[in-house]
Amino acid sequence: MKTPDSRFYCPLITEGTIVLDENESSHAVRVCRAANGDILQLCDGLGHYADATITKADSKACEVQVDKVEDAPFKRPRLNLGIACLKDDALEEVVFHVAQTETDSIVFLRTDYSQEPKNSDLHKLVRRSELKSLVSLKQSKKAWMTRIEGPIEFSKWLKDYQGDLILCDIDGERKLDLGLGENADSSENTANNVPAKPVTLLVGPEGGFSPREIEAIKTFQNGKVYLLNLGNTRLRARTAAVIALGKVL
Repeated sequence: MKTPDSRFYCPLITEGTIVLDENESSHAVRVCRAANGDILQLCDGLGHYADATITKADSKACEVQVDKVEDAPFKRPRLNLGIACLKDDALEEVVFHVAQTETDSIVFLRTDYSQEPKNSDLHKLVRRSELKSLVSLKQSKKAWMTRIEGPIEFSKWLKDYQGDLILCDIDGERKLDLGLGENADSSENTANNVPAKPVTLLVGPEGGFSPREIEAIKTFQNGKVYLLNLGNTRLRARTAAVIALGKVL
């Protein structure tokens, strides 16, 4: 028996017989050439795994047998990315990279200076981004799929948000150690069984957040505000998001 070097998405993993959807079935049987008796690694993007033995290698409806469902050793990530709407395909590029990391969600924000994707339906953009996040889940072999949220007006999002914020700022620290990586001690993140607050890294559009928005962030009262310095050069928004995550994780 062999195990294809890939994970396969199954939104509901249970013990017993499972039929994979057509996309996953085709990938397993046609692309990976899996056959009866081979073992597939399943994930649901919600912190559960399973080794599944193929009982019927059908490229349209592959049947597998699951004997045991396992929980991921780490809790759902606390880190989120809030990024302004960018033009063209920049948001999809950001999702492609960020969704491979331990990031819980990516929120598309409509800011004062943000530019909506040119000639694009944002609902279609969100759907394409969700598909990229799914691909990244399987490719990176992580436990939790990065959720795609928005688009939402920044002022409304900030008003309703409860948690800590990280703002990229020239006067900030060069690196922040907030214990957000996968290997962070969960006992530190959940004192007295109270879920730890989320942390959202904020990245503005080309030209940055407006003075009004920066003031609102720095005076935010529903959590701590950290300032992160990304260096001495001016970065494109899509680049800043990736660099900032690398400094935080």
